[in-house]
Amino acid sequence: MIVVTGASGQLGRLAIEALLRSVPASGIVAAVRNPAKVADLAARGVVVRQADYADAAAWDAALQGARKVLLVSSSEVGQRTAQHRTVIDAARRAGVELLAYTSVLHADTSALELAREHVETEALLKASGVPHVLLRNGWYTENYLAGVGPALQHGAMFGAAGEGRIASAARADYAEAAAAVLTAPDQAGRVHELAGDTAYTLADLAAEIARVAGKPVPYRNLPEADYAQALQGAGLPPHFAALLAQSDAAAAQGALYDGSGQLGRLIGRPTTPWQAQAADAVRAAG
Repeated sequence: MIVVTGASGQLGRLAIEALLRSVPASGIVAAVRNPAKVADLAARGVVVRQADYADAAAWDAALQGARKVLLVSSSEVGQRTAQHRTVIDAARRAGVELLAYTSVLHADTSALELAREHVETEALLKASGVPHVLLRNGWYTENYLAGVGPALQHGAMFGAAGEGRIASAARADYAEAAAAVLTAPDQAGRVHELAGDTAYTLADLAAEIARVAGKPVPYRNLPEADYAQALQGAGLPPHFAALLAQSDAAAAQGALYDGSGQLGRLIGRPTTPWQAQAADAVRAAG
């Protein structure tokens, strides 16, 4: 039995879809806070179990019979370490054979503020004694493509990443990698640094958006504080805006780059070209 946490989220759902290509639905558990959100998976035979990070007993039940667990990192920044601890402790009690954790690229040396809770979770895993594998995911290309609409509307793309090279990949690529690791032998103790095959700067991304849209979309690089202020002006909460701006500033230092090609090797194909995703985003934005 393979348990996927956060199964109603974007990555969790994609991981289950990837697992379904080689694992019977009855051998997959979707652990979610709200089972109604995965009724479609239940209809396809996936086992659905309710589990809230605040309820340790619920995780004991959710992991019953589990051989392997995919711990998809929580989206609640600032609360993630405690939430992850709940699942790790339950995995230890359940005696799981392998726990795969979605960390962040080069977590142990990363300049990303977002890396802190991942480093703490990796330490918890090491101390727990639970056999585990680290999926250190790079940036999702979708993170930047969410800004295509506003960029086209305002005639410019803003950021604070300077000339930093970003080796992002599609969320589906990372989901396939998770499924590959969960169905492969001898993964305990491994660390996979996962990133896209090709890297780009935000200026490159803006140029590709402009090419597809047929209109100028220059990249405007801002100081980190100014970019955070601009994000707040666009309606983002101050803490989240600051976190995104800091991520861009860290990207300028190389935090989102890796050229090892591990992701493509894990999934057995080239990673999804960022150019193709950018083109799709432009078309979707109308």
